[in-house]
Amino acid sequence: MRTLLGLSLFAVIVGAVFARQATHPVDPQKPPPGKFSDVTSALGVRFNYISSHTPKHYLPETMGAGAALFDYDNDGRLDLFLVNGAPLLDPTPKGTIPQKTGPNHWNRLYHQKPDGTFQDVTEKAGLQGTSYCMGVAVGDYDNDGFEDLYVTALGGNKLYHNNGDGTFTDVTEKAGAAGGGWSTSAAWVDLDNDGLLDLVVLRYVQWDFDDIWCGEHKEGYRSYCHPDIFQPIAPLVYHNDGNGHFTEVSQKIGLSKPGKGLGIALADYDRDGHIDLFVANDSMVEFLYHNKGDGTFEEVSLLSQVAVDGDGRTYAGMGVDFADYNNDGLPDLVITDLANQRYALYQNNGDGTFTYASFASGLARSTMTHSGWGVRFFDYDNDGWKDLLIAQGHDLDTIEINYPNLRYREPMLLLRNNGKNFVDVSADSGALFREPWLGRGMAIGDIDNDGRLDAVVTTNDGPVHVLHNETPTQNHWLTLKLVGHNSNRDAIGAEVKLVTATGPQFVTVSTAASYLSSSDKRVHFGLGAESLAQSIEIRWPSGVTQALKNVRADQILQVDEPPPGAVTK
Repeated sequence: MRTLLGLSLFAVIVGAVFARQATHPVDPQKPPPGKFSDVTSALGVRFNYISSHTPKHYLPETMGAGAALFDYDNDGRLDLFLVNGAPLLDPTPKGTIPQKTGPNHWNRLYHQKPDGTFQDVTEKAGLQGTSYCMGVAVGDYDNDGFEDLYVTALGGNKLYHNNGDGTFTDVTEKAGAAGGGWSTSAAWVDLDNDGLLDLVVLRYVQWDFDDIWCGEHKEGYRSYCHPDIFQPIAPLVYHNDGNGHFTEVSQKIGLSKPGKGLGIALADYDRDGHIDLFVANDSMVEFLYHNKGDGTFEEVSLLSQVAVDGDGRTYAGMGVDFADYNNDGLPDLVITDLANQRYALYQNNGDGTFTYASFASGLARSTMTHSGWGVRFFDYDNDGWKDLLIAQGHDLDTIEINYPNLRYREPMLLLRNNGKNFVDVSADSGALFREPWLGRGMAIGDIDNDGRLDAVVTTNDGPVHVLHNETPTQNHWLTLKLVGHNSNRDAIGAEVKLVTATGPQFVTVSTAASYLSSSDKRVHFGLGAESLAQSIEIRWPSGVTQALKNVRADQILQVDEPPPGAVTK
């Protein structure tokens, strides 16, 4: 293991861009709320997502797109990839695949420079894209040490291989991973523990450009159709064959149940050593796929009590995260949905079942009138408890006509985990939490490597926002960059248990979760007042277990997977 970056030098370099306010002693009985600033313009990021609204109210216009935070050139700094739409005709002929017509609709890659600002390198990288794009998934599928991109779309997806020289090559046809239909979120994960990342691609509904009028038949009242009108569709699962080619195996391995998938997240919820998958479905039962350990999966959401809410009703599942928010060693679930439904929180009981905890945790009270999309558990103040950040905004531009108490555009939501429940601290966490957006995708990562997690949020038919975490705190932190050798190089699926004098924390390595987006693969821990991690235990996907002792805080540490049978300390 070794230190990845000289943090003191890096802090000096980026100091000119990120204006720091001095930290102050923290009252442990009353920690401060978060403080986030919108630094998009200061960083040189200029991007507007274009959804191409038409009077026909085609459903894709409501969905927005995702973002990815990842280090594509291995310089230790996170870069930014943004997904864009394409023009829609009015009317658009049935069977049409919309195509990008110019730079306004390009996807964009921004490279982070040593001074912390970003440079648009889209054309050099070859990532302008085609078609009406939706989501992005990051993973090193060929274990060459460079992160690759999978971009989902309406009518055909793209796999871009990272060449390691700042450019990407479209290898979709060669890889056999184009898909079809309307694809949304995707996740890289080694489903069979062969050391190669496989790919799970969600699809939304069976949809085409039919001219269907929904809402009242008078001017200004036409609305977007409810997903109940459309039939569900099965996801696509691409097994990595190890030679640059993928084979679609969804039916073979039991991941072919038709759904209306929008969000996907992964974790080993029953602690049996095999990674499981959760799919957030829109307006139907949610899916929990249990990994049986023999290369196949079974859908167990009803048995596990995560299929519906606490009242037995379905809801508009959109964004999702799968992480241990109460530090008991068991991954829990959070799913966002539309106003009047309450965001869903499921606490893992440890026996294969979950308890609907939205009311007991305070989440229901804070979210009843909100509509959420991208969501992540993350420790914004480094106190050792995972908080919640949520991108919000309704999908119906007519919602305020029919429901005057609800809003089409909404501010972000920040909920602080105090160890017992979630408390809304949005109003005290900066001006941007009072700005109404049509929030959609969201990626999380420490953009400036200062130990505080930042966020990138996309909006529908609007600009992207880079949220810089400036929360004043003296709490310590530790970030781990895991590098697999027998396991997949990204270590996706690895589980990390960190213990300090105040107790344990647990994290699963993943770039998936949220909505249509891909987050930094590095795992981050807030340590509170503790300046030392007494122990770190890593369970690699290969089955190798590695232990580290007395690791100092406030650093980014690279940890390489040891060979089987190696003695670790």
